[in-house]
This record gives sequence, C-alpha cells and structure tokens, in this order.
Amino acid sequence: MTSQVYYRKWRPKTFSQLVGQEPIAHTLMQAVVRDRVAHAYLFAGPRGTGKTSTARILAKAVNCLEPQNGEPDDRCHICTSINEGRALDLVEIDAASNRGIDEIRAIKEKINYSPVEAKYKVYVLDEAHMLTDAAGDALLKTLEEPPEHVIFILATTEPHRLSSTIVSRCQRFDFRRIPPAAMTERLAHICEAE
Repeated sequence: MTSQVYYRKWRPKTFSQLVGQEPIAHTLMQAVVRDRVAHAYLFAGPRGTGKTSTARILAKAVNCLEPQNGEPDDRCHICTSINEGRALDLVEIDAASNRGIDEIRAIKEKINYSPVEAKYKVYVLDEAHMLTDAAGDALLKTLEEPPEHVIFILATTEPHRLSSTIVSRCQRFDFRRIPPAAMTERLAHICEAE
C-alpha cells in the first residue's frame, strides 16, 4: 500500500468539505444549480485558504455527470479523473513558472478545441499575478471573448498586482483566513479518522 501525504489525502473534494469559505461555496453551488456559471473567476486571498481546491471542485461541479444540488457527486468518471489528476479538460498552470506571452499564446491556440469528454474545459491559472504585462494583455483578449466551452479561474494571493481590466472581466471571490475554531474542528476530525 502506498502512502499519501495528508494534504492530498484530506484536500476538500466537494463544496461541503471546504472549511471557512461557506459563503463562496454556497454561491458557486447556486451558480451550478441555476446553470449561471461565469466564463472567468478570480479567487483572491491568502495562502492556504482553499483557492485551488475550490477551483478543482468547481471544475468537477460544472462537468459532473450527476451533480446533486450544485455539488459534484465525486463518483462519476469525470470527477474521478479530476481527483486523480488525469483529466484532460482541467488544465492547471503555474503562472509563476509559465508567466510569459508565449505560454498565454499557447493557451489561446488551444482554447478553441472542444473539451475531450467534459462539458467545459477549465483553465486554472495559479499565482496569476505573476504574469508579465504582455502576457496579461494577451490573456485579456481571451477573457473578453472566450469560447462557450471554456472557463478560466485565476487564483492569486496578490490581486492588486493584476490589471484592473483583467479583474473587471472576472467574477471575484475573496477568500478569508480560516478561523482557528474551524481549523481545530477540521484537524480533530482528521486526527480521529487517522
């Protein structure tokens, strides 16, 4: 049996498992239920507050074959492929390492292709504030006129470093620090389970 690090094992897989971000989870679930998902999101907040986890959960929720009240069922083959990191329709990009205009041009070339098996192709740009000015300008054009089958999620710890035009094209969610009581409760649950 292979061991798995705890942060991967206990990473939230559904909106209901998110700790300390209940208003954001509720809003995103309602968007999925009402089929009113935006084409671009900005998840801003301190490290460790669940931005990337929420992006993955949202990718599952919009593509899940049998969603339940806006939650992914976490059992269908699309949810399973996202959980296992092998989904071709979820593209995670570390903008700190891939911050240039060439990387954004490569995305622009690929977004016109339909998703492989899901309804939406979801691009998650982590640390989006690290994009160069030229890359930000190239991304802006894509955010203004995205194909129907593409959702962008920009995650950042420093939203003030993004251009105001990029921010204005996204639906913004500000993640808050997780309250100590919620952390303690979650850690107690993990310790008991382990």
